[in-house]
Amino acid sequence: MRKAFRTLFVLLFFWLSLGLYFTNRLMYMKKKDEELILRREKDAGRYNPDEFDSLPKREVDISSPFGYTIKAQLVEPHQTNRYIIISHGVTETKINSIKYANMFLERGFNTLIYDHRRHGESGGKTTSFGHYEKFDLKTVVDWLKQEKGSQLELGIHGESMGAATMLLYAGLLEDGADFYIADCPFSDFKEQLAYLIKKDFKLIPGLLLPLGDALLRLRDKYSIRNVSPISVIENIKHPILFIHSQKDDFILPTMTKDLFEHKKGPKMLFLAANGRHAQSFNENRADYERVIDEFLQKYVDHPLPS
Repeated sequence: MRKAFRTLFVLLFFWLSLGLYFTNRLMYMKKKDEELILRREKDAGRYNPDEFDSLPKREVDISSPFGYTIKAQLVEPHQTNRYIIISHGVTETKINSIKYANMFLERGFNTLIYDHRRHGESGGKTTSFGHYEKFDLKTVVDWLKQEKGSQLELGIHGESMGAATMLLYAGLLEDGADFYIADCPFSDFKEQLAYLIKKDFKLIPGLLLPLGDALLRLRDKYSIRNVSPISVIENIKHPILFIHSQKDDFILPTMTKDLFEHKKGPKMLFLAANGRHAQSFNENRADYERVIDEFLQKYVDHPLPS
């Protein structure tokens, strides 16, 4: 009997330890080195410090509803009411958003880039893959609308977790932008984790996910089940451009296809031929920009860049 209890205790201890490790990986996901991001973007020619520094812009501190500061940069070279907010992916910073900002600056938009909670210069202790980040995005949108007035014409571009955050914001909190560009989002966090558990942990997801969800609810006060863009996509009435690389093996392109199919009303889909996760712009730039222009012309009444 004692041996049976010891075996049971060891199994429970192992499973609890695995659950804690799993939730630690989610809450405190290892971020990329910020100098590495800076060097990567500079070496690839996607970030020119001299050119970016020469643009009229200002640093902005926005207070998160969760008690920390969201660090942002508002770039305003144009006399226009057209703005776009760039929402970066997990482990990245707003430096990664500059390449997208430049693309929209060339098209006559002013831009706002910012660091998600626990990323870059922003505060916050944990990453929640869109759950808490969606409230921060709403706070950023509210700040910009208050700053620029009711005639603001607004778009949001999101990449990976930033795209999922954007869809959760628009589908759960408010459809507060005039258009959205969702680059490689996951459609459902539980489904995404199940895929990664099988791929990386070589475990049966049905054994780990319930424990992980219970621990996450206890430790970070949210449920994996509530981070599901596909469950709220039908609430978004404004146009969405969905983008995904066909070779993405981290977040599968079928997730974006599912989101596209469930979205009602104005929408477009672009499946890039080259590149893996979050590389559609980097590996297919001409096609990426062409599709952006087609989307803006069709749904935002925007002229082609000169």
